[in-house]
Amino acid sequence: MNNNDVLRKIRYTFDYGDEKMIKIFFSGGLEVNRETLSAWLKKDDDPAFVGIYDKQLASFLNGFINLKRGKRDGPQAKAEKTLNNNLILRKIKIALNLRDEDMVDLLRLAGFKFSKHEINAFFRKPGQSQYRRCLDQVLRNFLFGMQKKYRVDE
Repeated sequence: MNNNDVLRKIRYTFDYGDEKMIKIFFSGGLEVNRETLSAWLKKDDDPAFVGIYDKQLASFLNGFINLKRGKRDGPQAKAEKTLNNNLILRKIKIALNLRDEDMVDLLRLAGFKFSKHEINAFFRKPGQSQYRRCLDQVLRNFLFGMQKKYRVDE
Protein backbone atom coordinates (compact mmCIF):
# COMPACT_ATOMS: atom_id res chain seq x y z
CA MET A 1 0.00 0.00 0.00
CA ASN A 2 1.27 3.44 -0.68
CA ASN A 3 1.29 6.20 1.90
CA ASN A 4 -1.33 8.25 0.08
CA ASP A 5 -3.81 5.35 0.30
CA VAL A 6 -3.31 5.16 4.07
CA LEU A 7 -3.83 8.92 4.43
CA ARG A 8 -6.99 8.84 2.27
CA LYS A 9 -8.43 5.85 4.16
CA ILE A 10 -7.96 7.45 7.57
CA ARG A 11 -9.42 10.74 6.35
CA TYR A 12 -12.46 8.99 4.86
CA THR A 13 -13.01 6.68 7.84
CA PHE A 14 -13.12 9.49 10.39
CA ASP A 15 -14.63 12.06 7.98
CA TYR A 16 -11.91 14.66 8.58
CA GLY A 17 -12.06 17.91 6.64
CA ASP A 18 -9.04 19.81 5.38
CA GLU A 19 -8.76 21.98 8.50
CA LYS A 20 -8.82 18.96 10.78
CA MET A 21 -6.18 17.19 8.67
CA ILE A 22 -3.93 20.26 8.74
CA LYS A 23 -4.28 20.41 12.55
CA ILE A 24 -3.40 16.71 12.83
CA PHE A 25 -0.26 17.24 10.76
CA PHE A 26 0.65 20.26 12.88
CA SER A 27 0.13 18.27 16.08
CA GLY A 28 2.57 15.71 14.67
CA GLY A 29 5.17 18.39 14.07
CA LEU A 30 4.64 19.23 10.39
CA GLU A 31 3.14 22.40 8.95
CA VAL A 32 1.08 21.66 5.85
CA ASN A 33 -0.94 23.99 3.66
CA ARG A 34 -4.22 23.17 1.93
CA GLU A 35 -2.65 22.90 -1.54
CA THR A 36 -0.10 20.32 -0.42
CA LEU A 37 -2.75 18.34 1.45
CA SER A 38 -5.02 18.43 -1.60
CA ALA A 39 -2.22 17.12 -3.84
CA TRP A 40 -1.58 14.23 -1.42
CA LEU A 41 -5.26 13.30 -1.38
CA LYS A 42 -5.73 13.23 -5.15
CA LYS A 43 -6.22 9.94 -6.99
CA ASP A 44 -3.00 8.33 -8.20
CA ASP A 45 -3.84 8.94 -11.88
CA ASP A 46 -4.59 12.66 -11.39
CA PRO A 47 -1.89 14.90 -12.93
CA ALA A 48 -1.84 17.04 -9.76
CA PHE A 49 -1.18 13.97 -7.55
CA VAL A 50 1.89 14.18 -5.31
CA GLY A 51 3.20 11.25 -3.29
CA ILE A 52 3.52 11.68 0.46
CA TYR A 53 6.88 10.66 1.91
CA ASP A 54 7.30 8.33 4.88
CA LYS A 55 8.39 11.11 7.23
CA GLN A 56 5.33 13.20 6.35
CA LEU A 57 2.94 10.28 6.90
CA ALA A 58 4.74 9.48 10.17
CA SER A 59 4.09 13.08 11.28
CA PHE A 60 0.41 12.65 10.43
CA LEU A 61 0.19 9.37 12.34
CA ASN A 62 1.94 10.94 15.36
CA GLY A 63 -0.61 13.77 15.20
CA PHE A 64 -3.39 11.17 14.91
CA ILE A 65 -2.11 9.58 18.12
CA ASN A 66 -2.08 13.01 19.79
CA LEU A 67 -5.65 13.65 18.63
CA LYS A 68 -7.05 10.32 19.79
CA ARG A 69 -5.03 9.74 22.96
CA GLY A 70 -3.90 13.25 23.90
CA LYS A 71 -0.41 14.68 23.81
CA ARG A 72 2.04 13.01 26.10
CA ASP A 73 4.07 14.97 28.62
CA GLY A 74 7.61 15.84 27.70
CA PRO A 75 9.13 15.79 24.25
CA GLN A 76 6.87 14.67 21.44
CA ALA A 77 7.66 11.66 19.26
CA LYS A 78 9.86 12.40 16.26
CA ALA A 79 8.59 11.33 12.85
CA GLU A 80 10.41 8.29 11.51
CA LYS A 81 12.29 8.74 8.24
CA THR A 82 11.14 5.38 6.93
CA LEU A 83 7.86 3.58 7.49
CA ASN A 84 6.70 0.06 6.80
CA ASN A 85 3.28 -1.55 7.17
CA ASN A 86 4.19 -2.90 10.63
CA LEU A 87 4.96 0.60 11.92
CA ILE A 88 1.82 2.08 10.33
CA LEU A 89 -0.26 -0.66 11.96
CA ARG A 90 1.43 -0.02 15.32
CA LYS A 91 0.74 3.72 15.18
CA ILE A 92 -2.93 3.17 14.33
CA LYS A 93 -3.16 0.59 17.12
CA ILE A 94 -1.76 3.12 19.60
CA ALA A 95 -3.99 5.95 18.35
CA LEU A 96 -7.19 3.93 18.64
CA ASN A 97 -6.09 2.20 21.85
CA LEU A 98 -6.65 -1.22 20.29
CA ARG A 99 -5.78 -4.57 21.83
CA ASP A 100 -4.84 -7.56 19.72
CA GLU A 101 -8.39 -8.92 20.01
CA ASP A 102 -9.79 -5.63 18.70
CA MET A 103 -7.48 -5.84 15.70
CA VAL A 104 -8.59 -9.41 14.98
CA ASP A 105 -12.21 -8.19 15.13
CA LEU A 106 -11.48 -5.36 12.67
CA LEU A 107 -9.90 -7.80 10.25
CA ARG A 108 -12.88 -10.12 10.67
CA LEU A 109 -15.21 -7.21 9.76
CA ALA A 110 -13.32 -7.01 6.48
CA GLY A 111 -13.82 -10.75 5.94
CA PHE A 112 -10.19 -11.56 6.71
CA LYS A 113 -9.43 -14.31 9.22
CA PHE A 114 -6.43 -13.72 11.42
CA SER A 115 -5.45 -14.97 14.85
CA LYS A 116 -4.27 -12.98 17.85
CA HIS A 117 -0.87 -14.68 17.57
CA GLU A 118 -0.49 -13.62 13.94
CA ILE A 119 -1.31 -10.02 14.88
CA ASN A 120 1.13 -10.15 17.77
CA ALA A 121 3.92 -11.21 15.38
CA PHE A 122 3.65 -7.84 13.59
CA PHE A 123 4.71 -6.01 16.75
CA ARG A 124 7.82 -8.03 17.54
CA LYS A 125 11.36 -6.85 16.81
CA PRO A 126 12.46 -7.67 13.25
CA GLY A 127 15.33 -9.91 14.41
CA GLN A 128 13.07 -12.11 16.51
CA SER A 129 12.11 -15.52 15.15
CA GLN A 130 8.35 -14.90 15.57
CA TYR A 131 8.50 -11.54 13.75
CA ARG A 132 6.28 -11.33 10.71
CA ARG A 133 6.22 -8.62 8.06
CA CYS A 134 2.79 -7.04 7.57
CA LEU A 135 1.81 -7.43 3.94
CA ASP A 136 -0.18 -4.85 1.98
CA GLN A 137 -3.20 -7.17 1.91
CA VAL A 138 -3.34 -7.28 5.72
CA LEU A 139 -2.99 -3.50 6.12
CA ARG A 140 -5.59 -2.89 3.39
CA ASN A 141 -8.08 -5.23 5.07
CA PHE A 142 -7.34 -3.74 8.48
CA LEU A 143 -8.07 -0.23 7.17
CA PHE A 144 -11.26 -1.52 5.51
CA GLY A 145 -12.40 -3.15 8.77
CA MET A 146 -11.57 0.08 10.59
CA GLN A 147 -13.72 1.94 8.07
CA LYS A 148 -16.63 -0.45 8.64
CA LYS A 149 -16.42 0.05 12.40
CA TYR A 150 -15.68 3.77 12.69
CA ARG A 151 -17.27 5.33 9.60
CA VAL A 152 -20.48 7.01 10.71
CA ASP A 153 -22.57 6.51 7.56
CA GLU A 154 -21.71 2.82 6.99
